[in-house]
Amino acid sequence: MRKKTKKFLRNPSGRHHNVRGDQQAPRADKSLERQVLTYLYQSSGAASQAEMIADFNLERGARKELAILLASLVEQRILNHTSKDTFTLGKQSNLVTGALEQNPRGFGFVTRPTAVIGNVAYVKDPTIEAFHMGAARHGDTVLVRVYKVRQDGRPEAEVISVLERGSDRLAGFISFEQSRVRVTPEDPRFPFAVDIEGKIPEGMKEGDAVIVQLADGADVTEQAGPLRGQIVEVLGDPGLIDVQMRLVIEKFKLPHVFSEQAEQEAARLPEVITEETGPKGREDLREIQHVTIDSETAKDFDDAVAVIKSKRGFKLYVSIADVSHFVRPGTALDIDAYARGTSIYFPGRVIPMLPEKISNNLCSLIPDQDRLAFTAIIDFDRQGNVVKKRFVKSIIRSHKRFTYTIVRQILIDNDQDARREHKPFLTPLKWAGELATILQKLRKERGAIGFTLPEPDIGLDDSGRIESIGRAERNFAHQIIEEFMLSANEAVAETFTEHSVNALYRIHERPDPIKVEEFTGFAKTLGLNIPKHRQDPDWFGQVLDMVKGSPKEYVINNLLLRTMQQARYDMRNVGHFGLAATDYTHFTSPIRRYPDLLVHRALYDFISRSKENKKNLSVEKLKVIGPFLSTRERVAVNAEREMNDRLKVRYMQDKIGESFDAVISGVNGFALFVELLELFISGSVAIGELRDDYYIYDPKQHRLMGERSAKVYRIGDRVRVTLLDVDQRKNRINFTIAKA
Repeated sequence: MRKKTKKFLRNPSGRHHNVRGDQQAPRADKSLERQVLTYLYQSSGAASQAEMIADFNLERGARKELAILLASLVEQRILNHTSKDTFTLGKQSNLVTGALEQNPRGFGFVTRPTAVIGNVAYVKDPTIEAFHMGAARHGDTVLVRVYKVRQDGRPEAEVISVLERGSDRLAGFISFEQSRVRVTPEDPRFPFAVDIEGKIPEGMKEGDAVIVQLADGADVTEQAGPLRGQIVEVLGDPGLIDVQMRLVIEKFKLPHVFSEQAEQEAARLPEVITEETGPKGREDLREIQHVTIDSETAKDFDDAVAVIKSKRGFKLYVSIADVSHFVRPGTALDIDAYARGTSIYFPGRVIPMLPEKISNNLCSLIPDQDRLAFTAIIDFDRQGNVVKKRFVKSIIRSHKRFTYTIVRQILIDNDQDARREHKPFLTPLKWAGELATILQKLRKERGAIGFTLPEPDIGLDDSGRIESIGRAERNFAHQIIEEFMLSANEAVAETFTEHSVNALYRIHERPDPIKVEEFTGFAKTLGLNIPKHRQDPDWFGQVLDMVKGSPKEYVINNLLLRTMQQARYDMRNVGHFGLAATDYTHFTSPIRRYPDLLVHRALYDFISRSKENKKNLSVEKLKVIGPFLSTRERVAVNAEREMNDRLKVRYMQDKIGESFDAVISGVNGFALFVELLELFISGSVAIGELRDDYYIYDPKQHRLMGERSAKVYRIGDRVRVTLLDVDQRKNRINFTIAKA
């Protein structure tokens, strides 16, 4: 496109910009104008009236209309008329490109807006009313024109054209309406129905989930007409987890099928590790008593640990499956893994980053099998200080698969049966517990923040329906593995920093001071005497310690977590605030995280004195890779959260009328938001359901107060609620306050 100036247009005062047409909404019939603006945007910079007439294929009567329109647009300075009798976009065109984020109610916002002329920076994302949406749909890349900026700084815009469709597929639910078959999109951000054409698959039932291929609709500069499409796949009963999983895949556009080339590469990999296929040039650590410690349901084991205690201190081995041996840069396997960025875990299901042959076999540290690994060997003194670290490509053999439960029984419960059964491992497990305790103490002393938010454990029956929800167990065995993984990650990051290695760090920047200030103000309304805020992790730890074990613990942990910035991947090392670590990266899970695979490659190139790292991970590439992989991680987190929410809604659908203990997690002028204490299920109580009084919202105190009774509902209060109904379409759960 055309060169852009460095000038920024901001609106700190909230007053209207000098945008022509501020006082009037766009005219209703603007088809030709949209066509002209799109044409000039897509041109190399300028076009003549004759070129437009030819390319638009205008009839004689429409040519005069074009001439009048061009003159009007020049007068409004939306276009420039050059001395060469050509037209270009003017400063008052106010054209912006970006991604359309549509609301279920029809209106939308243009996210990541980029001005076409000059570097105009709006305070807020432009909003588009439903009647200005044209043919655009959620997820499209659009060209819009800002015609007004409101006093609150929000630009108002109209869609000029769709530059790129977000998707021509969508998931939805089938309905039979007299002679028509229609599909209502599952994602409420597509507020329309699709009329189905072509052959209707046999055996479909009302409400079945399907995938629809959308037909080519109206011109992308015209108003959208009725959407039509064909059913390309019948998913079936939306009550089944596998159907819900496909719906989430479609909603988040998750890559879930490996390319044919990647499958072929995986098939060519050896079935077993032999002397010919791997161990050459590796340090033989098969005699070291490595063990894996994972959950009962784990299917892949990507890390094994061993601890040896001596008079001087401890030697820790953290051996990680050597995925980089099998997944080489530029291969189809590598390309597919990068596109996914991470494995995505749903209850009882997974969308793996790598094919099963790698993740569940060659790179799974199965007991009594030779496996290729990348090992961090870290020596600690008796106080837990690192005195030496080195990294080697190795061959190891896991001597035992432990679960967190078994390790807890041995170390914490002192279960005699478990101890007798695992007698050869009692001493090294004892050493592991001692080292983890020391490391945990040191980490807490330096200020690492220890959030304590419980997680749900969702159980499924054989048919894939949700059977139970409980609190996921977390015990000292989890802490052992966590401390050892943290130590390995820090050791690798420190090595990168010490030797200026091009690599990705896992960074976590300081919290937003404004959000922290808002939190401290809220905490005071709960009667907490919080110390004066300091921008260091230790302050956050002090606040969490104040509420530990109290009824306010859950809410304070949750709200304090919201003040934090998101951790992300970056080539710049700015430290990890939450861990109070100056150097941190991700080294320990290359089976399921692509950044870890890149870290393995960078570390090996460094220790082997190879120059491949600077070629494969140049500064320019890292500037792109870091943000992309951070985005893929956020998509995965959102998809996992969405899947859990869907299952929770379906779990509650047959519990209408039942009552539950809950904590109020939020309050606004329309509802109380509650979290069920035992089930970790969120829902809301509409103010209209508080029938004993008229309640007024007090935003300063984050509470609702009864006008006559002065009864108060505030964040952190315990309440008893009764389930009113569930809305599976919107994944909402509605409660009322239980009768005394």
